[in-house]
Amino acid sequence: MGKIRVAIAGLGNCASSLIQGVYYYYDASRDETVPGLMHVDFGGYYPRDIEFVAAFEVNRLKIGKDLSEAIFAKPNCVERFADVPELGVEVLPGPIMDGVAPHMVESFFCYDPKEVEPVDVAEVLRSARADVLINFLPVGSAEASRFYAEAALEAGCAFANCIPEFIASDPVWASRFEEAGLPVAGDDIKSQIGATILHRTLVNLLLDRGVKIDETYQLNIGGNTDFENMTVEERLKTKRISKTEAVTSLTPYKVPVRIGPSDYVPFLEDQKICYIRLRGRKFGDMPVSLEVKLSVEDSPNSAGMVIDLIRAVKLALDRKISGPLISISSYAFKHPPTQVPDHVAREWVEEYIQGKRER
Repeated sequence: MGKIRVAIAGLGNCASSLIQGVYYYYDASRDETVPGLMHVDFGGYYPRDIEFVAAFEVNRLKIGKDLSEAIFAKPNCVERFADVPELGVEVLPGPIMDGVAPHMVESFFCYDPKEVEPVDVAEVLRSARADVLINFLPVGSAEASRFYAEAALEAGCAFANCIPEFIASDPVWASRFEEAGLPVAGDDIKSQIGATILHRTLVNLLLDRGVKIDETYQLNIGGNTDFENMTVEERLKTKRISKTEAVTSLTPYKVPVRIGPSDYVPFLEDQKICYIRLRGRKFGDMPVSLEVKLSVEDSPNSAGMVIDLIRAVKLALDRKISGPLISISSYAFKHPPTQVPDHVAREWVEEYIQGKRER
């Protein structure tokens, strides 16, 4: 069915895991069960059909290098689990804008804007004939994310927003992509087994069993630059909204809740630790309390979701479907245009693959 030509904005740990994942499962067969992928054969597309054609960064240690080398440059601390061949894709300087917070300039090895001129992103996307641009910018990159979304529109390629900036879930942006005849998916990628999906599952369990939930919290700590970036509360405003709505959208009543990143612990590196607590009342108003600790390698946790996402977007391009992709967004993102229970979202994606649902 041909290749899926992918461009990436932001080459942090998540991008590294995505690229490694494609090559780790490069030879996966149709009948094989792969941890983290919905299907090896996703509507006729396989992981090996994903081809990386452009990449944009602000890190001077990554710019100018081949993409295969740049994904392991500092400050990336992701686990190496696959051999990535030389890809023949030079990492290009993107605009800095608000993609780098003042306290992250040194940690991100940000280039000096007096010495480096950012490329014309839209022109690069056009020249590379990119099918889809994946947004992996740091949390809090409001202006920069919208710049890349605009560049995708100008270049005529789809856009998949993996960070908590509201683009696919914003009716204005969704309409713009639809008018341009381009698909858009987002916002804020879920992990395979992450804090949000686990929290949602526990909330669903209590509600299904008739428990009245009185309060809940989800506290996350980690040691990669994502957590360092979010030590400034202003950077994670939309992150808190995204993670909170992903959980509270399931409850038919208001619940006191606190959800979001809580601390940066450098020696944890790419390990993320999550603490979840729910307190409620069961029959006879008797109390019930549930506490869970989840520990994962953070960045590889979402890579399989993005591999599925890329293939879902390509199906939309093949079918000439434009605007927000409701099914895959509800399944793969914390803040999609339409929030539904996870089992419903999975059914929607299965129907979408089969062509029974348009989006």
